[in-house]
Amino acid sequence: MFDNVCKFLAETFPADLAQWLLGEPIPLTELSPSELSLEPIRADSLILLKSEGVILHLEFQTQPDPTIPFRMLDYWVRVYRRFPECQMRQVVIYLRESSSDLVYQTQLEIAQTRHKFQVIRLWEESVDTFINVPGLLPFAILAQTGDRQKLLERVAEKINAIADRRTQNNVAASTAILAGLVLDKVLIKRLLRQEIMQESVIYQDIWEEALERGLQQGLQQGVTEGEKALILRLLNRRLGSLPETVIGQINQLPLPALEELGEALLDFSEIDDLLEWLQSHQPE
Repeated sequence: MFDNVCKFLAETFPADLAQWLLGEPIPLTELSPSELSLEPIRADSLILLKSEGVILHLEFQTQPDPTIPFRMLDYWVRVYRRFPECQMRQVVIYLRESSSDLVYQTQLEIAQTRHKFQVIRLWEESVDTFINVPGLLPFAILAQTGDRQKLLERVAEKINAIADRRTQNNVAASTAILAGLVLDKVLIKRLLRQEIMQESVIYQDIWEEALERGLQQGLQQGVTEGEKALILRLLNRRLGSLPETVIGQINQLPLPALEELGEALLDFSEIDDLLEWLQSHQPE
């Protein structure tokens, strides 16, 4: 989810990110990882932005990752093979505070090879870097501060002052999602207007993704509960009223085991047959 938000911000506000990371608001367009041809490409975490003569490679990370240094070298080689005329800037941006040595690693050294890249730890960055730039404003809540609640209040004021409604929607939703790394959801909802966030493209995308996962889980759960109810009714008819302990055991069975029980119960003639079946299907 956080990868998706950062990718959305990079693609929606490329000039703002260029100003921050390259020092000038040069126009950048998205470069598809498929243009690098070789596999595997971790497209979910890889952000490539290209302008004339410059390629910006970004990796946003919530957790320390020991594979980052090699990935930086790997992607540099891939990009150089495809665009040897371009200068490449590689930046790893850590979102969540960590004391791990990995978040301070800025180069890879193997055999005769040394490859360097830039690392930004957002919790060490000044709020001023982000607070007055719409495309960077969502990152402000993760910057250095002694009072994160007051910082979110300040960010919310800046969001409310954005004139363009669409930009305001997207910045608010992105801020709310990234703020979830460091603040309570109740506080975030209180300070950021829900109706603004709900109109955002990124909010709707994440909501639809979550809804789809929820529906799938709900359907699976519904099938399982329906199977349990049917089997319990059949067992009550065949064997009489079941002890609560036996009902509890049946309620713990996963769907495949319930389906097996639904077939096996046709051969049961007494409660001991059910108990024996349950004993043989205890989880290991």
